[in-house]
Amino acid sequence: MKTLDKYILKSFLIPFLATFFIILFVLVMQALWLAFDDLAGKGISLFFILKFLWYTMLLVAPQALPIGVLLSSIMTLGSLSENYEFAAAKSAGVSLQRMVRPLVFLAIFLSSINFLFLNYVYPYAILKQLNLKMNIKKKQPALALVPGSFNTEIPDYQIKFDEKYGEEDNLLKNVMIYDLSSKKGNNKIITAKEGELVSEEGSRYMTLVLKNGHFFEHHINNNTSYQKRKKMPASYADFDEYTINIDISSFSDDDLNDLKYKSNYNMLSLGQLKDTLPTLKQNYDEYVKLRARNLLLNVNAEDLYKHPDSLLNKEVSSDILENFKDIDKRNILNTAIIKVDRTLNNIQSNKDTFKYKRKVLNLYDIEFYNRVAFSLSCLILFFIGAPLGSIIRKGGMGLPMILAIAIYVLYFFSNTFGRNLAEESSLSAITGSWLAVALMLPLAIILTTRATKDKGLFDINSFFSRITNLFKNIFSKKEKTL
Repeated sequence: MKTLDKYILKSFLIPFLATFFIILFVLVMQALWLAFDDLAGKGISLFFILKFLWYTMLLVAPQALPIGVLLSSIMTLGSLSENYEFAAAKSAGVSLQRMVRPLVFLAIFLSSINFLFLNYVYPYAILKQLNLKMNIKKKQPALALVPGSFNTEIPDYQIKFDEKYGEEDNLLKNVMIYDLSSKKGNNKIITAKEGELVSEEGSRYMTLVLKNGHFFEHHINNNTSYQKRKKMPASYADFDEYTINIDISSFSDDDLNDLKYKSNYNMLSLGQLKDTLPTLKQNYDEYVKLRARNLLLNVNAEDLYKHPDSLLNKEVSSDILENFKDIDKRNILNTAIIKVDRTLNNIQSNKDTFKYKRKVLNLYDIEFYNRVAFSLSCLILFFIGAPLGSIIRKGGMGLPMILAIAIYVLYFFSNTFGRNLAEESSLSAITGSWLAVALMLPLAIILTTRATKDKGLFDINSFFSRITNLFKNIFSKKEKTL
């Protein structure tokens, strides 16, 4: 390796390592701040908190790496230009391409490292962190309760509420509870405007105090017939305060190292995703065909296809009811309305299932393509940062930091935006995953071309000269016509 290559690499690696670890620290602290309420004061040992931080560091490292490459490339090339080292190298016959060649190979190497990290380390970190987080929540069952949906983690109960608030996050608003402890289905329903979770450390019970609510229980015996069940009495009552003691002993038995969640889309490597996707797509296609077949049978569409002429002949279709009596016409129309309403209700009830299954398939598909696309972020952002640094000719942490943050925010936003569109099926998975690359690649090409030709970021003189020449041509044509 030549002395020039060693000098360029040294000039790049020192700010790269510094910025990488600073950004990594900031991202880890941000994640810790978001998870602080779930960890602090919950009886979790320092060892498991450190494990949580370790897995978090592994998760955010693929994000910190491209930011470090972008910032250090702007700082390094800007500092070399600012100190006239590029000018001295050019006067000695060394081109810009030759000077940055070792950095290009380094950027390719870092992109390869990022790909291996995303393919192997990232899924492992997601697996360990998610299971650790869920097991920590089970040590404190109140943490496992999420507003807005039915919570089924607590045995024999399904709990739903609109909001969790209070200093200790133990006050609930608009509570609905299905008590399944009798093993007779959801025959016991309790609703309340307010609720409070009370649990003592080491206790096997969690107390739920409900206020201003309503109690309903349908007394059903599983051995009775359906007709008798309809005649069975139900009990209901309003209450000012109602207390439920829930056995949570099963929660404390779980080991924090247990791995119960293993099949999430972001826990799989590229090879595992490639093997899983065909099965998911086949299951989704079979589900769509099954629902379409059921819809076809419900509306008796096969009978309509047997008589295509009746659908095309307007006179026949408009006069067909005239063959029946008025009471039969009414019955036919009522039956048709009932079938249409039933079909619409069936479609409406299955719409959410369709969306969920499609969304799950999209998530696996997006994860597969995004792993490859995001691993190229180091290389693309280097070809943006390096020419930008040589153009602005400014080193240090001032202007380069502002430019790096702005560029990465644009890249990260476009990547997230594309993934969200693909998740909702507005874009294909491959288009949404590669959207950020498609937007940033032209910018990298333009900046690299301008830096190679030793042009500025914006050639204002050339821009105004073109406008001036345009007006001169217009006025000269007018003079000739006159």
